[in-house]
Amino acid sequence: MLPTRTAQLMDGAGLARRVVEETATRAAELTRSTGVTPCLATVLVGEDPASVTYVRMKQARSAKAGILSRHVGLPATTTTAELVETITALSNDPTVHGILLQHPVGPHIDERAAFEAIAPGKDVDGVTMHSFAAMSFGLPGFVSCTPGGIMRLLEEYDVELAGKHAVVVGRSAILGKPAGMLLLAKDATVTYCHSRTANLSALVKEADIVVAAVGRPRLIRGEDIKPGAVVIDAGYNPGNVGDVDFDTARTRAGLITPVPGGVGPMTIAVLLAQTVEAAARQLGT
Repeated sequence: MLPTRTAQLMDGAGLARRVVEETATRAAELTRSTGVTPCLATVLVGEDPASVTYVRMKQARSAKAGILSRHVGLPATTTTAELVETITALSNDPTVHGILLQHPVGPHIDERAAFEAIAPGKDVDGVTMHSFAAMSFGLPGFVSCTPGGIMRLLEEYDVELAGKHAVVVGRSAILGKPAGMLLLAKDATVTYCHSRTANLSALVKEADIVVAAVGRPRLIRGEDIKPGAVVIDAGYNPGNVGDVDFDTARTRAGLITPVPGGVGPMTIAVLLAQTVEAAARQLGT
């Protein structure tokens, strides 16, 4: 019988605070040297309560980081063409340095078309095909924010990735797929899984690093965690429940992210850092 352990918690909230403080310092320096304050534009279609709350939280965090917020609220009846026109105008506006389209946008809208209207240099959320290609090829660009936050957490806790087996459970275009690409770039051996993967538990048991990003509460069970593995829970379900059964996984993992307080805060921190970086590039500094 394996001895019981208690995994070390990966404090995403604490790391995020430091990242935001560093971002605020850089934003202040940029404003002093150029006279321009970095600006993040948020676009929200409709009035979904969760999305409204999330956008307000991003605006509050932006203010702490010395970043201006410009919010564009559109009615739920907005068409794809109207949304694309709005985003194109922001892409062409030199006073806007980063653009965030809050999703979901509604089933009647072509979300991909809307994302692709974001100029690559302002895609601070890392949602365009250009950004995904840059992540995949290791070229300059902006990473998807949640995968970028995950990589910062792994770096902060000195997790060795080269030669390790990473299992990514989830295949979304802005979370699972780019997370795998970023891990691969660090010489991890990556296996992609999802909710329809046969023998999922057997594959998870082989993982040195597990990234759960499938949107299924407690899909990953503690008994499937390899002793000492690193567990990154990027899921968020009603009731502050992640995609990992935290209580049981913590008795086997070496490192684990809590929900909340793990990956979530890092997502916003990376968004703000990339907004200031986008402003610096556009201003030629």
